[in-house]
Amino acid sequence: MQSGNAWALQPLADMTTDEFQNWQKLLESRSGMVVSEQRRSFLQVNLTARMRELGVSNYSSYYQQVTDGPSGAVEWVTLLDRLTVQETQFFRHAESFEVVTDFLSKKAASLHSGSSLSLWSVGCASGEEAWSLAICAAEVQRQSPNRIEFGVTATDISHNALRQARQASYNPQRMSKVPTEWVERYFVQQGDGKFQVASWLAKRLCFARLNMLDLAQAPISGMDIIFCQNVLIYFRRWQRREILNRLVARLAPGGLLVIGVGEVAGWQHPDLQPVADERVLAFTRKG
Repeated sequence: MQSGNAWALQPLADMTTDEFQNWQKLLESRSGMVVSEQRRSFLQVNLTARMRELGVSNYSSYYQQVTDGPSGAVEWVTLLDRLTVQETQFFRHAESFEVVTDFLSKKAASLHSGSSLSLWSVGCASGEEAWSLAICAAEVQRQSPNRIEFGVTATDISHNALRQARQASYNPQRMSKVPTEWVERYFVQQGDGKFQVASWLAKRLCFARLNMLDLAQAPISGMDIIFCQNVLIYFRRWQRREILNRLVARLAPGGLLVIGVGEVAGWQHPDLQPVADERVLAFTRKG
């Protein structure tokens, strides 16, 4: 058996135009993910790495393996994890989290004690975004004169990403954007140097697997905040609008939808009012 180093020195297997198009169609039909010609090498590198682990020599044979029966379904999940786990960080795009905190503060001030706020991290990857939302809500909860509860739902298509998110343990370098006082308040440093999310905060989160193509069947509704950043870029323009329309339907009246800046152009919805802040792309639901 060859070592990983020997494998790394081998060239990528050649991929024909037909093979590339087959993989493109499979990924888009099953997950909505669009692999452009510019990302062809990304696809080849990840497919080749998995093929070497399995001892498969060409893309067509591996394609057959992925699409063949129950064992193919298991292999598909493994492959999808390789192709979808994205690099993320705490408080990525700080301005969006400022808008979230401001919205939550005003909302909390208008609610009576015992009320609850519901937040949704769409495409949570390894969890940093979801935990960032939870910290924003916890800070508002601390400072609110009313006793406000909150819960965060976090979804992703990748089993592996969700496993990491549930573990809620992060290396110090991943914590660079978290203010020191928040690190002390919401994390516990472990013996291995990693930071573990405090157990009381972890109880506020619920992680679940969700394919964005199955959004119509998702049993999620009445959300006060829906946070959807760095997700839509993987879909075609018409699908982005369809996804956003379905997210709006799951937003409570007066709720806040936050999208990644530049991820969708010219989209409007009759039930939404744009947030007047040029730094972000966010909307509130009328009513």
